[in-house]
Amino acid sequence: MNKISKPNHTRHTVKKPKVKIEKKAGKLNIKWVVSFIGCPKPMRQTIRGLGFRRMQQVLEVEDTPSIRGMIARVHHLVRIEE
Repeated sequence: MNKISKPNHTRHTVKKPKVKIEKKAGKLNIKWVVSFIGCPKPMRQTIRGLGFRRMQQVLEVEDTPSIRGMIARVHHLVRIEE
């Protein structure tokens, strides 16, 4: 079999400037983006337990293991924003 050799040149990548996002220590911004219509009652209670009142609402919550667990249960309904 014939070996196909790769070109000797390397691709130059453009380096993006590093922008620091100022983030409050121990806080998460979460946004409710998908409706819970058709979801079981425990999922609805989890959304309400996180503090959401309406869709597209953004909340700033503490970054604790319990909050992370709640977000994991409804990860398909919410989005973590920076």
